[in-house]
Amino acid sequence: MVTLTQTWELHLAGCHSLKDKRAILQSLKAELRRKLNLAVAEIDHQDLWQRAGIACATVASERRVAEETLRAADQLVEATDGVRIIDTVVRVA
Repeated sequence: MVTLTQTWELHLAGCHSLKDKRAILQSLKAELRRKLNLAVAEIDHQDLWQRAGIACATVASERRVAEETLRAADQLVEATDGVRIIDTVVRVA
């Protein structure tokens, strides 16, 4: 069994309020949960309008499966309108 976590540092250029940011992040987190069955949380920059830090975790019987899931998550985040990935880190937990 393997557990992997991935964190993203995001820039949300179109956000002009925390309400705008919350709408984008809630939608993104819901998609990650629904499509990939990931545990997801906002972990950093809660008080900034145009920055966000989110993290997700996955557990799989094989490392290959967990890595594929996180690659799909990375693609989903990258494809989200109004979101630009600044940095990403994958860790084995």
